[in-house]
Amino acid sequence: MPGESDDPTVIRVVVIHADDVVTALEATERGREAVLRITAPFAGRVRARLHVVQATEPADDGRGGSAPIRIPPRHLVADEVPPYPQIDDTDPSVAETRSEYDVEAHHERHTAVVSAWRKGVREHIVETVEIETVGGSHRVSVSVLG
Repeated sequence: MPGESDDPTVIRVVVIHADDVVTALEATERGREAVLRITAPFAGRVRARLHVVQATEPADDGRGGSAPIRIPPRHLVADEVPPYPQIDDTDPSVAETRSEYDVEAHHERHTAVVSAWRKGVREHIVETVEIETVGGSHRVSVSVLG
């Protein structure tokens, strides 16, 4: 197709969905490597999609083309985004100095804290990002959906 290339330096804008950034960051913070991935052919404006990295994944696309570009979710958010809230940190019996542990209260509090964290991530998505290519780093604009 016209405007498409195996050269990732033609990319000027990467389009991401806010939900994909949040999901990838949450998965990564919880110990599962997830990225936003761009696959060839490349164009001036490309879509990066949520991708969970598998240990046995080949380095290239399997067709001899350009390797997919992986953007770690931490690169797509400002440094101010706090780490994912750990379950132990949301125990209301500790925060309210209560002696009895209540599973339901803990679940509700953790759910509320995680929901607030997810909203906060959306507010800290960056406007530009460096993508790594075979030839080195390449800065592109970020366009956010959702």
